[in-house]
Amino acid sequence: MGDALTIGVRSERDRAIATVAGEVDIFTATRLRERLSELAASSRHLVIDLDQVTFIDSAGLSALVGAANRASAHGTSVHVVCARPKILKVFRLTGLDRRLPPAPTVEEALAAPGPQPR
Repeated sequence: MGDALTIGVRSERDRAIATVAGEVDIFTATRLRERLSELAASSRHLVIDLDQVTFIDSAGLSALVGAANRASAHGTSVHVVCARPKILKVFRLTGLDRRLPPAPTVEEALAAPGPQPR
């Protein structure tokens, strides 16, 4: 087993910010999916900070897409933060960077407008 998954949540500028750290894989993605789903349904825009994620697989990417879909259904949006080259590469290779373009900082994600284009 690698790094344990942690998910911290705080509010800033009327947005929920989920800070994810560790490995997001088949073993931890369910917990992430459940937490992000709750947050995405809260009627507040959601920022997901992945800067402390050391690994993410397809199950983790699916959790992010699920949160974005749920947020969209509730009239809100999901913005992702990530500056880690390894994680950004996964986003580019899968095309997720077009669905959820990562901002390099939380500050930039907080400044982003409402719903992201599909």
